[in-house]
Amino acid sequence: MKFQLKNIAIVMVAALTFTACSNEDDSNTISGNGTLKLEFDNVYGDADFAFNTPYTNSNGEVIKATNAIYIVSNIVLTKEDGSTYTVPKADSYFFVNEADAASTLLSLPNIPAANYTKVSFGIGIDQEQYNAGGDNQVDLWERAAELGMTWTWLSGYKFVKFEGTATTPSNTDANYRVHTGKTGDVYNYASVTLDLPENALVRTNITPQIHIMADLKEIVDGTTKINFEDGLDVMGGTPVQNIMANNVPNMFEVHHVHND
Repeated sequence: MKFQLKNIAIVMVAALTFTACSNEDDSNTISGNGTLKLEFDNVYGDADFAFNTPYTNSNGEVIKATNAIYIVSNIVLTKEDGSTYTVPKADSYFFVNEADAASTLLSLPNIPAANYTKVSFGIGIDQEQYNAGGDNQVDLWERAAELGMTWTWLSGYKFVKFEGTATTPSNTDANYRVHTGKTGDVYNYASVTLDLPENALVRTNITPQIHIMADLKEIVDGTTKINFEDGLDVMGGTPVQNIMANNVPNMFEVHHVHND
């Protein structure tokens, strides 16, 4: 009887061990598709960003923002082996709007399971999409227009909109507007590539969330300094080119990755 009970116990332990190993193997299987989320968390320098809050720039001007929108597009993910996955173009245009909390969390479905080490994206609507013409924009132009992110079709889309009031030596709470987009023959589309501090583990049962800090101070007080004393409307020419070339690519940093 003792021998029989001993044998039963051994069989039960073996079965439990096999089950545990099988579950572990299942959780580590890299196959199928999953979902990846990108969270854009706006800050201003070392401070949390909030509308109608005074921020003092390095030139001594004080701004209070009332509107902040930027377009994130053409998302590409890099795997551990260096290969990439490109989110389908039709599903890769997002309007990150500080006034709409839901818009700051981008959900990307049908992502191949893999360990991802980098994320790349553009700021604005790429020239290829714009050159496709109005008939091929589907609802993109309408979505942009609803948010005030368009000029005329000839002038195209606004890539970044940053508005509020500025106090300068000769202005007190005067309205300022920073609108970026193409200027003449210069398209001004910006590209960003960010290394992840830990891999994003996309699985059928794991949805990673990449937490990206977006420093809005960089728009007007980055490598290129915007002096609102020189003009309250920044919408074209060299200032916009410098903002998109020098400031916007430095706005973004990955803070951490949740693999839940």
